[in-house]
Amino acid sequence: MKVNHSANIAKRNSEQILSGSLNRAILGLAIPIVVNNFIQTMYNLTDTYLLGKLGTDEMAAISLVSPVQNIVINFGQGFTLAGAILISQCVGAKDEEDARSMANQLFISSIAFSVTFAIICILFAPFIIKWLGAEGKVYDYGCTYLQVVLTDLPFLFMINLFAAVNQAQGDTVRPMRLNMLGVIINLFLAPLFILVFRWGVGGAALATMLAKVPCAVIAIRDLIKPNKLVYLELKKDKLKPQFDKIKRIVKIGLPTAIGGSTMQLGFLLMTKNVLEYGSTAMAAYGIGNRINSIITMPSTAFGSATATIVGQNIGADQPKRADAAYKRARLMAVIFLFVGGMIISQKVVSTAMVSIFSSDAQVIPMAADFLSIMAFCCWTNGVYDTTKNYFNGNGKTLITMVVDAARLWIFRFLTLFIFSYFFKMEERSVWFSVVASNALAALVLWVLYRCSSCRKNAV
Repeated sequence: MKVNHSANIAKRNSEQILSGSLNRAILGLAIPIVVNNFIQTMYNLTDTYLLGKLGTDEMAAISLVSPVQNIVINFGQGFTLAGAILISQCVGAKDEEDARSMANQLFISSIAFSVTFAIICILFAPFIIKWLGAEGKVYDYGCTYLQVVLTDLPFLFMINLFAAVNQAQGDTVRPMRLNMLGVIINLFLAPLFILVFRWGVGGAALATMLAKVPCAVIAIRDLIKPNKLVYLELKKDKLKPQFDKIKRIVKIGLPTAIGGSTMQLGFLLMTKNVLEYGSTAMAAYGIGNRINSIITMPSTAFGSATATIVGQNIGADQPKRADAAYKRARLMAVIFLFVGGMIISQKVVSTAMVSIFSSDAQVIPMAADFLSIMAFCCWTNGVYDTTKNYFNGNGKTLITMVVDAARLWIFRFLTLFIFSYFFKMEERSVWFSVVASNALAALVLWVLYRCSSCRKNAV
């Protein structure tokens, strides 16, 4: 295979991960991921800002149905993550042919999953929203938004596949650039559809979907070019299902998929609980969660960097370096989140931030209270995300599945019951249950890591 500029970059990235400065390797991966995550969040924040100007019912509808969308997305991303881990291990082991074959099998799986689930979810969307307890305008808006936005699943999965293949090779810049294009398109289309054409929530969903189409086309065109170590080979013999590789993807991906989607199902039931306090609380919950997703971006980025670095070093049979990378990434994530969280938790700052997305005099103080509480404790996410991805990079996704599920189904609902039933905290019981469950899950993962580390050292 002819070695060109892109292939050389991939090799340099891999050398940095396997033998270079860990600080440079972590930050080199994490910083573009932070930017990339911010760009992706801009899709939702654009809708949040514009729909917040239309009314509380529109905001409540999107907040209500977002977990439904996220259940499907997270289930699929579990398999994408598995593919990225397996590809990174192949790259670390210098087995480029096996890495390309794994990418092909991941492509086949992504297409089949996204198309199937898009159709199923669009058909059942009205029943799901009715079950959540939505009525009147919130029900109508929720159905419209969910059914339109779910049509973008095949395009979204191609973009995620592009990100997974590139990140496995240590390149997080190219996915960042692709998503930047998407958000620019969305920033143009969303105001046009919502404010000029007055299509409301349907316009917001349509803008989000159409913004992904050109990005997906660019992603596929780039992935089939043989100018990197790993690329797609869209030939008939290369696209035949290889059940041994699919089995490996499923073995690692299914626990992550179940854990992620189960966690999102828990979020869905949480929104059902919040809705009992009215559309004002629902809107505040949605605004707080969306802003919090920005606060915790460094945590997510350091976690993703951890998975890539650990995966490649495990593939290269360097477990001690993988362990050192995890500890360094965890420390960086905690410091970033602690400093940022202390600033944003101040009421004057949190109130100013939520005021960008709502002018409702009842929503603003409630959302600011929620945001302040989450920001104050967000440093625990740094422990959670990096430790979870340490296990993922090792291929131990069953551990993360169990803890992901426990975070919502045990820790969050248990603390929610305690705060609401015994302390009568009403909507604030939701706010405190979120931070308490995140902290407990982080503690459990850290204890499991320590036990695993002690066992390895004793051998």
